[in-house]
Amino acid sequence: MYGSKPVTQNSFTIGILAKKAGVNVETIRFYQRRGLLVEPIKPFKGIRHYTEQDVQRVRFIKQGQKLGFSLDEISELLSLEEGRHCREAKEIAMRKLILIRERIKGLRTMETTLSILVDSCASNTDPVSCPIIQTLLKATA
Repeated sequence: MYGSKPVTQNSFTIGILAKKAGVNVETIRFYQRRGLLVEPIKPFKGIRHYTEQDVQRVRFIKQGQKLGFSLDEISELLSLEEGRHCREAKEIAMRKLILIRERIKGLRTMETTLSILVDSCASNTDPVSCPIIQTLLKATA
């Protein structure tokens, strides 16, 4: 069982787990509270021990976050472990890809609009009126 692994030479403390995974201890504890990482059983008067499998799991979570997956989505992906459910993992990734593409499209629109406003401000000869402020004021009316 995952939570009751015997202590081996390849096990280490939560601090070492955090260091190996490139996160802090509170991140590990947060993942445990969220159910993304199992908290090993604490032996009587002892300390919990983690393994390389735990390091890989934390790295998986962090890499998922870097790709834009929410913790709920990562949890869903983790439930599909070992590649037995590639189709389901692909569906989750496709939904995320569509969302990212929509965000990029929105960001490009924002970039174009801001670029136009900055250019209009640069060519503005009216010392009293700012095109950027005027545009924002019109949007709130």
